[in-house]
Amino acid sequence: MKYSANSVWENKDEYDIAVIGAGHAGCEAALASARLGFKTVVFTVSVDSIALMPCNPNIGGSSKGHLVREVDALGGEMGKVIDRTFIQSKMLNQSKGPAVHSLRAQADKADYSRAMRQVLEAQENLDIRQMEVTDILAEDGKVTGVQTYSGAIYCCRAVVLCTGTYLRARCIYGDVSADTGPNGLQRANHLTDSLKSLGINMYRFKTGTPARIDRTSIDFSKMEEQKGDERVVPFSFTTNPEDVQIDQVSCWLTYTNETTHEIIRKNLDRSPLFSGAIEGTGPRYCPSIEDKVVKFPDKERHQVFIEPEGIHTNEMYIGGMSSSLPEDVQYAMYRSVPGLENAKIVRNAYAIEYDCIDARQLKSTLEFKNIEGLFSGGQFNGSSGYEEAAAQGLIAGINAARKLQGKEGIVIDRSQGYIGVLIDDLVTKESREPYRMMTSRAEYRLLLRQDNADMRLTKIGYEVGLISQERYDRLLEKERMIEEEIRRVEHTNIGTSEKVQDILTKYGSTPLNSGTTLAELIRRPELSYEKLEEIDSGRPKLPYDVVEQVDINIKYEGYIKRQMRQVEQFKKLENKKIPQDINYDEIPSLRIEAKQKLNQIRPVSIGQASRISGVSPADVSVLLVYLK
Repeated sequence: MKYSANSVWENKDEYDIAVIGAGHAGCEAALASARLGFKTVVFTVSVDSIALMPCNPNIGGSSKGHLVREVDALGGEMGKVIDRTFIQSKMLNQSKGPAVHSLRAQADKADYSRAMRQVLEAQENLDIRQMEVTDILAEDGKVTGVQTYSGAIYCCRAVVLCTGTYLRARCIYGDVSADTGPNGLQRANHLTDSLKSLGINMYRFKTGTPARIDRTSIDFSKMEEQKGDERVVPFSFTTNPEDVQIDQVSCWLTYTNETTHEIIRKNLDRSPLFSGAIEGTGPRYCPSIEDKVVKFPDKERHQVFIEPEGIHTNEMYIGGMSSSLPEDVQYAMYRSVPGLENAKIVRNAYAIEYDCIDARQLKSTLEFKNIEGLFSGGQFNGSSGYEEAAAQGLIAGINAARKLQGKEGIVIDRSQGYIGVLIDDLVTKESREPYRMMTSRAEYRLLLRQDNADMRLTKIGYEVGLISQERYDRLLEKERMIEEEIRRVEHTNIGTSEKVQDILTKYGSTPLNSGTTLAELIRRPELSYEKLEEIDSGRPKLPYDVVEQVDINIKYEGYIKRQMRQVEQFKKLENKKIPQDINYDEIPSLRIEAKQKLNQIRPVSIGQASRISGVSPADVSVLLVYLK
């Protein structure tokens, strides 16, 4: 230990990579870099906040379930931990096509946090340090280390910022304002100034959370019970499906009413959201209840989901009723909801505002363009959600490690995964509010299904070094079985026997006038691979995930081929690279706005340039001609 006169001292522990923050992004980043052989330290303002769920107690959901599956396919941890700690699981959107099927699991949030912490503590090459980082140290535009509040300097070759909602965080409801992070935890006070001194442009965003209510004060007889799936599908491709068939807890559904809305309308002047006391911009797709009442005045009611926070607590999460209204108003509005007439609040609802960055300062690898070795992931990049955070943290951790390996960074493109859509949107498009993943953001969502994430991304995880040889070999065997079975089904002829006609009648399908193939029958909307088992005498016994892929690939073959042709066109533009030293000001026919945007973002390809707001198709044509 070397002390100096100003109490700054150098910690002699040698680290390759420092990760700042141990939320969902920080955990994935730290595990990835450590597993790739680099000595890593992860800093957190509190070890009790490791993998904390300060808002909704669940993992997954529409499109977010896709992200968790993709994180798992690349070698991340979130899917494995939720499989061990969930208390209810549902596959959403089952009445729709497979492109939008998404897993969602209620977590025991305390168990989830504890389980993830145990994974970090057991990980070789990884140290956990409870300490606030105050400065990023850099020389000649290159990261050299970090300094903590105590004055300790940790030298390292790469840093991953995963500060979540903690930077200069402020929690607000009514007239109450506290300079804390979520759940009353210590905020990070000093790092913002260091980042600004490095020339990083910052935003001020906001999010919020509803009250937690004592379970014993709720009348569930006035609510609709919401049960989990009879057959649970695990998140992780490595989890044995039989291990997740557990006794599940119930969630509950109730609704607001006109009385609720009137209470809110009468007290809008007391809401910091409308009084101007909150500076940050909130998420459009996860609005507070007062936002909903104002923006949808004709809607008579809004859904309210009552969800347990865990097995060993009476706290219930009131989904759909986030708020920053004063405490007395919170009591009045919650108690106007059927089943909550005698509700006892354990934790008040609040809004939280925090510092984050304009992610357009990042490369697609999540490294800052102007600071070598500095990476960023999670809500700090202007996104929302645990799943979006984990996905970015994993990619940032992988690429920090690859930077030190002297290898090119991994970039998942928009045709390969939701992770690619998420990161490309963040680094390319201006976002003035927290970004939330949605299936509608993905152009090729029929190809990017949650069920085939392993076949899309596990090879990349294997090449990176996060997927074992054994797991990769299992994937290759799965792909062989799928291909072989599709070929067999395509060449299996079905006649017009009485048994065949009976099966078709059973499922409301038109009888056959002449023979056909099994594949042609599977393509009928009312039929499936599984339903036709009785008339398929040569069928081998196959795992469920293989059966699922056979059915989907046959049934949607025409649509899948169409999307693959679209991807080919997309790849052509993505493969037209733009030199990074190009001077857009020298291209005479580009409009001024296009020059400004292109100089700011410096896209790596024509494809990325075409997605920048303010760059028109005509500008793209000019660029193509200039590059030729």
